[in-house]
Amino acid sequence: MTKQVAVFMGGWSAEREVSLVSGAACAEALKRVGYSVTAIDVQRDVGSLLGHLFPKPDVVFNALHGRYGEDGCIQGLLDILDIPYTHSGLMASALAMDKPLAKRLFKSAGIRVAEDKIATREEVMGGTVMKPPYVVKPMNEGSSVGVHIVRDGDNSAPFANESWPYGDRVMVERFVPGRELTVAVMGDRPLAVTEIMTAREFYDFDAKYAVGGSQHRIPAGIDGAVYDEAMHLALLAHQTLGCRGVSRADFRFDGEELYILEVNTQPGMTPTSLVPEQAQHVGISFEELVSWMVDNAECDA
Repeated sequence: MTKQVAVFMGGWSAEREVSLVSGAACAEALKRVGYSVTAIDVQRDVGSLLGHLFPKPDVVFNALHGRYGEDGCIQGLLDILDIPYTHSGLMASALAMDKPLAKRLFKSAGIRVAEDKIATREEVMGGTVMKPPYVVKPMNEGSSVGVHIVRDGDNSAPFANESWPYGDRVMVERFVPGRELTVAVMGDRPLAVTEIMTAREFYDFDAKYAVGGSQHRIPAGIDGAVYDEAMHLALLAHQTLGCRGVSRADFRFDGEELYILEVNTQPGMTPTSLVPEQAQHVGISFEELVSWMVDNAECDA
C-alpha cells in the first residue's frame, strides 16, 4: 500500500518563503519515488489544519522553518494526533530553538560555546553589555534572522528600538573570529564537514538562501583532527538535545578551537541547502534522503 505523506510547508514565521521552497522540493522528490503526497501550506488556523489531516496521513514531512514549525509547537500537535513526523520531537525542538538553554546543555556536555549575556533592549541600545566585537541574537529565531554584529568603533545602535520585533530580551554573544563550519547528522551518523565562505559580513539570511550568497567547500579544507572533532561534536550535540532524524550543527573555528553556534533541527532543504549537499557527498541522493526521513518518522504519543 502506498504511504500517504503530508508535507508541511510555509507557515507564518520570518522563514516562510524558504520553507515553501524546501517543502516543494521535498514533495516533488517524494512523489518521484512513489509516495502519495499532499502539500499543506500551514496557516495560523488550527481548525483548518486539522481538516487537512483527516483522514490521517501515515507521516507528516515537516518542512516548516522558524518559530511554531521547529520550536516544538507543531510537534506537540502531531503528538496529540498520534501522527509520525520527520525530524526531532517536541522537547529536542524546543531546546534547540531556545539558544541560551541549548548553550547551557552543550557546555555541560563538554562542547565549547562562546561567552554570552542575556540583555534587555535598553541595555543593548546603551552599548554597555559586552566589549565589542559581539553578536546580538534573538532568543528563539533561526536562519540568522535578526542577528547583528557590533564591532569595535561602531557608532550606531545595532537596531532601531521601534523596529526590533524579537522580544524584550536578546542574547549578546562574544564574536568568534575564524572559519564557518557545519556538519549534518542523519540518525546516528555525522555526514561531512562543510566550510561556508561568503563575501558578506557573516553567514546571514541572504548568504544562506540567495543564489551566489555563499560558497560551500566540501569536504572542508581543515586539519584531519579538527575535521574528526567537528564530526564528533555534531553528533554529541544532536544526542545532547535528544534530536532524531536529521539535524545540522554550526561551528566557528578560530584556528585553535571549535565553538558550537547552534543545532538546527529543521535544516533547509532548498537547492542551495547544506544537508542535501552533504548527503550527496557521501553517496545519498536527495530522493534517498527524504525517503529515509519518512521511513524513520516518529511521534511521542
